[in-house]
Amino acid sequence: MRHRRIGELMTREVVSVRGDASFKEVARTLSQHRVTAVPVLNGGGRVVGVVSEGDLLRKTADQAAAPGDRPAVPNLEAWERAKAEGTRAEELMSAPPVCARPDWTVAETARLMEVQGIKRLVVVDDEDRLVGIVSRRDLLGIFLRQDDDIRREIVEDVLRDTLRLGPAVLTVEVHDGRVDLAGRLRFRGMIPAIERMVATVDGVVSVSSTRLTYDTDDTARGGTRS
Repeated sequence: MRHRRIGELMTREVVSVRGDASFKEVARTLSQHRVTAVPVLNGGGRVVGVVSEGDLLRKTADQAAAPGDRPAVPNLEAWERAKAEGTRAEELMSAPPVCARPDWTVAETARLMEVQGIKRLVVVDDEDRLVGIVSRRDLLGIFLRQDDDIRREIVEDVLRDTLRLGPAVLTVEVHDGRVDLAGRLRFRGMIPAIERMVATVDGVVSVSSTRLTYDTDDTARGGTRS
């Protein structure tokens, strides 16, 4: 099976700033390009961090409303206070950056986003140079695949090439990414494996095997026939 790689889904034209960019330069960049975060590059063009609207707003949140007032966000940690007082991208940014590689699959990238609780990932090459950025919306693009394309991949790559099952054994129907499998197998134990493999095909939303039957229940002691 061929899983789509991040390099195929990512946005290649990425707005970035240098580490010495001023607070206002960063704010202007975010506003002009209508983005919520930008990668920060060092002099060698390597990604060293990411600065977001949230990083900039920390300064506003920490400012007192008037002389003598307490800060809006008291008891900040030292590193948070340092960021709030920063005036350049390299002082404001979140570092080290959470990055992905172009050859990662959608599943790998989605897991990292979930663990880190972030909406986008900077994509870098082997030398940590910026090559793109991928967002949750980009990942959801795989679910826009046509049903015919999904069915063809299941029939040819999963059933025929991997499992050696011909069209006379199983039939596949796909509607809005929902896969319905029908047919008769030799063993009941084959069903979970087929379900798992079909579910990993890019664009599959769900898999139903209620119309699959079998000759022998190899999961029961002694085996029974259906």
